[in-house]
Amino acid sequence: MLVYLRLLKESLSFAINALRNNKLRTLLSLLGVTIGIFSIIAVLAAVDSLDKKISKDLSSLDKNTIYLMKFCFGPSNIPQWKREQFPNVKYDEYIGLKNSMNNTDQVGYQLFVNRESLKYDSKTVSDVNIIPSSNEMVDIDGLSFDKGRFYNESESNSGTPVIVLGYDIADGLFGTSDPIGKNIRLYGQRFTVIGVMAKQGAGFFGDSNDTSVYLPANFLRRMYGDSDAMTPVIVLKPEKGVDMEAYKAEVAQKLRAIRGMKAGEMDNFFINVLSGFTDFIDGILGQMNVVGWIISGFSLLVGGFGIANIMFVSVKERTNLIGIQKSLGAKNKFILFQFLFEAVILSVIGGIIGLLMVWGIAFLLTKLLDFEFVLSLSNILLGTGLAAFIGLVSGILPAVSAAKLDPVEAIRTGM
Repeated sequence: MLVYLRLLKESLSFAINALRNNKLRTLLSLLGVTIGIFSIIAVLAAVDSLDKKISKDLSSLDKNTIYLMKFCFGPSNIPQWKREQFPNVKYDEYIGLKNSMNNTDQVGYQLFVNRESLKYDSKTVSDVNIIPSSNEMVDIDGLSFDKGRFYNESESNSGTPVIVLGYDIADGLFGTSDPIGKNIRLYGQRFTVIGVMAKQGAGFFGDSNDTSVYLPANFLRRMYGDSDAMTPVIVLKPEKGVDMEAYKAEVAQKLRAIRGMKAGEMDNFFINVLSGFTDFIDGILGQMNVVGWIISGFSLLVGGFGIANIMFVSVKERTNLIGIQKSLGAKNKFILFQFLFEAVILSVIGGIIGLLMVWGIAFLLTKLLDFEFVLSLSNILLGTGLAAFIGLVSGILPAVSAAKLDPVEAIRTGM
């Protein structure tokens, strides 16, 4: 056992000396593996970061949450011209479903509207995401508060001009002063601030609660009616453990009954389940992974050929030394390990450089974009292991050819 350990140690020492004595060649050989490992780990880290961000953004939501509206979250077999004829869901339909649905935790109503500006005295905050909704959305969206509260059912039903501010909106308008009870202007009307949401951070889907405000949907309905400029959605949160297929069938049956649709008539609405949307996103991330592996695989292939080529050159240059070593009693295993170690070390160093590049870029982007890029331990181990494997595969043929050299012929060839 000690003999083999000594053999490995001496082989490793020879390999390191060979790399140290040929710095330029070593550097050029590193490039291919470095680029390949950088490409693969960068893609995997980006996908992991996106996946983590999506999971964080949706952590407060039940994946079985249903969004009932005229639009579909994902691809649809229904022609676009047909979908454009679908009617918007109505507030009365929200009330009807709220009063008739079984196995339901919450039913909410929300409007998608244009972004607006908010004013308080001489201060203005622009490009604010406005979320007119019913009072149930506080539980459906899983909102938490830094100050104050959400509007109650009475305020929601009557369309009371009250408003709940995102953390950044409150900071932009009021700074360190307490906004609760203050009046701000929106849609040319005065709204009383009753709550400030807790800071959330940047959202993957663009908007964050930090730059959003909630107000009663009935306030806008009272001002503008059911305008086509506003897209309504009915949000249903089923109870835990519900059979989702049966639940969706019940939603469709109840809405069809409310709309007076005939048997055999095609549904003119979409039942979008949040889990289906997340599965769609996961599919896209999976495809990104595959494409990243394919593109990066070519880089690794080039890097592997580069290392193999350099190792064959190294064997040729050191043929005389190999002959002398073998004539002095060096075993084939010693020569084999010597060149294998050289190839693996060369490749692992390239992989480590690639990982350091990914870490540096991830750190920089996290600071600049307020988006957490994650280089996980599993990706670090994968990158290192992959680099070692490439080095092993690339170095095996040159190492075997070196080990098989006849000592007399090797010395004669090198002279």
